[in-house]
Amino acid sequence: MKVSRVGVIVHGGRPEAVEGARTVGAWCAEHALGCTDIDVWSNDGQRTARQEAAAAGDPDLIVTLGGDGTFLRGAMVAHAVDALVLGVDLGRVGFLTEVPMTALREALDAVREGRIDIEQRMFLTMRTSCLLEMPSDIEAFMRYGQSPLLRPPRARADCEVGGEWGIPLDVAALNDVVLEKLARDRQVSAGVYIAGQLLASYSADALLVATPTGSTAYSFAAGGPILSPRSEALVFTPVAPHMPFNRSVVAAPDEPVGLRLLERSSPAAVTIDGLVRGILKPGDWIGVYASPRKLRAVRLGMTDFYRRLRRRMNLTDAPAALADGATAPLWSVTTPPPGDLAHLSLPQPSPPPA
Repeated sequence: MKVSRVGVIVHGGRPEAVEGARTVGAWCAEHALGCTDIDVWSNDGQRTARQEAAAAGDPDLIVTLGGDGTFLRGAMVAHAVDALVLGVDLGRVGFLTEVPMTALREALDAVREGRIDIEQRMFLTMRTSCLLEMPSDIEAFMRYGQSPLLRPPRARADCEVGGEWGIPLDVAALNDVVLEKLARDRQVSAGVYIAGQLLASYSADALLVATPTGSTAYSFAAGGPILSPRSEALVFTPVAPHMPFNRSVVAAPDEPVGLRLLERSSPAAVTIDGLVRGILKPGDWIGVYASPRKLRAVRLGMTDFYRRLRRRMNLTDAPAALADGATAPLWSVTTPPPGDLAHLSLPQPSPPPA
């Protein structure tokens, strides 16, 4: 695995993350590799992800030290230059980070020596009827559900612009794109279109489109389904809709989701991976699509997503299922799968003890 430069994104509020950054810097020095800190939080100029990557020398590998929020920042920068991302786990309930701090050096060695798996995950991107703007009085708008503010995304120069297809934005959302109300006493009213067909007109606190990765984030909290992060789909979930139909809809990756604010709707914030990026007015619309570029996340072995799901969500067994006093046995596989099951993703049998 060819790595010539490493970018490091650190949750500065965690002393162990700062110490981990020193470890990464020392490892890079030992192997004569470039290493640059990427500060995506306090940059006054609010550079784009592409500008952040360029300032860091276009790293081949981005190491994030923090929780899922830190990983999301790293994913934005990685998307711009198709870099690998290695997430070091310092969070509490996250699903994205991979490596404990105690295994950081071993993980870096594995990347350098090519002893890793690369897991690909969907990004979302967007087109809009108009460029997103942040009103000068945005603080007055944000009376409810305030999120961190970033500069609105720019139009992409490498895509066709205009006409009924709107303006392509430089957006890469690993979790979700959300249209949400700005005031407690006003709803978002929007027509929701899937694959070009009207699904329904909603009045709700928010309307969100999530990736399979984002299915365990805001969409899950709103009652949406959990999808394997290795799958490809768009998950539309309404948040507190004022209508009987409150279910999520799972669309194929080539079926875009469109959201158009209706005439009597209040203005709505467009939130991308938890960050407010602009305001839409009645009549404006956004289209959310699967990005052709995917996240390339470093994995040191088979992803234990479902084990992590059980642990992080504190899943408990139904009392009726345990009435006989026995818990469900482990799925213990000690031999390779038969030929007709060779294509399945299953835990590999452990080698016999020496």
